[in-house]
Amino acid sequence: MDLVIKAARAVTAAGEVPATVGVEGGRIVAVEPAGAVLDGDRVLELGGDVVLLPGLVDTHVHVNDPGRSEWEGFASATRAAAAGGVTTIVDMPLNSLPPTVDVAALEVKRKAAEGRVHVDVGFWGGAIPGNLADLRGLYEAGVFGFKSFLLHSGVDEFPPLDARGLEEAMTELRTFDGMIIVHAEDSDAIDHAPDPHGEKYEDFLHSRPRGAENVAIAQVIELARKTGVRAHILHLSSSDALPMVESARRDGVRLTAETCPHYLSFTAEEIGDGATQFKCCPPIREAGNRELLWQGLADGVIDCVVTDHSPCTPELKRFDSGDFGLAWGGIAGLQLGLPAVWTQARQRGFGLADVVRWMAEHPAAQAGMRRKGHLAPGYDADFSVFAPDEAFVVDVAKLKHRNPVSAYHGRPLAGVVRSTWLRGEEITGDDPAGVLLTRGDC
Repeated sequence: MDLVIKAARAVTAAGEVPATVGVEGGRIVAVEPAGAVLDGDRVLELGGDVVLLPGLVDTHVHVNDPGRSEWEGFASATRAAAAGGVTTIVDMPLNSLPPTVDVAALEVKRKAAEGRVHVDVGFWGGAIPGNLADLRGLYEAGVFGFKSFLLHSGVDEFPPLDARGLEEAMTELRTFDGMIIVHAEDSDAIDHAPDPHGEKYEDFLHSRPRGAENVAIAQVIELARKTGVRAHILHLSSSDALPMVESARRDGVRLTAETCPHYLSFTAEEIGDGATQFKCCPPIREAGNRELLWQGLADGVIDCVVTDHSPCTPELKRFDSGDFGLAWGGIAGLQLGLPAVWTQARQRGFGLADVVRWMAEHPAAQAGMRRKGHLAPGYDADFSVFAPDEAFVVDVAKLKHRNPVSAYHGRPLAGVVRSTWLRGEEITGDDPAGVLLTRGDC
């Protein structure tokens, strides 16, 4: 074999166990018990202080390239992903210019990424007013599904769908079994909430109430029920919506949901005045809400944990004024998702097998990736070598993200990624060996 990894600890279908893993041609061809004799051109022996994980799959990443590459770019984003144990990302269709709302724009995006990616990269398309006729072509060109907003997206070139537009998009996607992924906050509810302004996080939180999220999720559920489309709720932050999601699935609605490390890590009560690095939409909510999100993961109502990596330049965070109403909303966390989640998960009695399910297996399944997210024969030989008991304090100057802005700065985290492997080769950050994925080829 090309590579044999002897791991004292590995997360496989059997849980966290000793394993011997064989790789040939970039794929896993054997997962045997410890002590199994496998011959390899290269043999890697891992001690008991690290765990061999399948490479993580982050299906919610804003690379912003081309057009806003000063916020982030394919080279920097994928280096950050690799440093965080992530071997596959799916890029969102907005914040780049042009947005990925037709085949021509997808080709522009792919050309911007070609030869610059250190992990594998797929793409979401966008569903916006006026591009209904472009959806099938985008799907045939390989996008994994279609993102839509129900309120202003933050950038004018990616406008939201109203209720009629959302139903029309869902109806069209159902004809070829495409999936819609939705930023679910209700525009009318937000319009009637207090305006965001000033340095107080509490004022910003009141401007994005749970009710706005709950109403929008209910709308998505009912339209998914009506049309039969596959629907996915992005970055769920309101625990109030969990019973609705659970009930809809029980009724047979084809629905999945994700949350993010920042909703599982931070609480509204701890965010200080002017700390705009914590601004995101929907917002970080109260401590009690956080614990209910963890319960949603435990119960299987929330399927995935993905970062919603949404970086920007320091100037756009408006640290000069600390005004939450003016600052860009988004948290840069691509490199830190695994340790952030593990830090909180271990405190609540979860194991690494749970984290792998949330951050590798389920995101891959939700996006329809058949060879990602598992440490099993037939899957791509994508690995993260993770030291779960090693700790560190986050320093933005040491992150691979393009801009030194992160809500995690100064925060102690448990778990260090020692190395990341893509199709049986260690990612060094020098050779951009990632490939551009299309739906169906992974």
